[in-house]
Amino acid sequence: MKKKEIPKEVNAYIANAPEEAQLKLKELRAVILRAAPGAVERTDYFQMPGYSYAGYDYDGMFAWFSFKKPYVRLHVRPPVIQDHKKELASYPTTKAIVSFPIDNKIPKALVKKLVKESIKIMKTKSS
Repeated sequence: MKKKEIPKEVNAYIANAPEEAQLKLKELRAVILRAAPGAVERTDYFQMPGYSYAGYDYDGMFAWFSFKKPYVRLHVRPPVIQDHKKELASYPTTKAIVSFPIDNKIPKALVKKLVKESIKIMKTKSS
C-alpha cells in the first residue's frame, strides 16, 4: 500500500483534494486570510493548511481548514464552537471543528466571525 504524501504547501493541499471540493477550500482560505491579515499560512502543523501569528501559545496557531467528504471544515480553537453553538446549529460540529457541506455556500460572514474569535482566544490565553 502506497503511503499518502502529505502536501508541503496550501496550494498542493487544495490541488490534492477532490475537484468538487477545491473551489470551496479556496473560498475558505480567502475568508480566513481576509479575517486574519498578516497571518502566516503553513501546513507544518497537523499537515493541513493552518494560520498563525508569532509569539503566542500553540505556536501561534488559531485556524486550519481541511476536507473530509462531503465537507470542507474549519478548525478553530476551543471554545469558539461552543460559544457560537446557536449560530452553528445547522452544521455538524465537534469541540473545535465546524463542517460545511461542499454542495452549499460557504457562510463567509460566519467563518470570518469564528476566525476572529479564535484569534481573540489565542491572544487572551497568551497574555
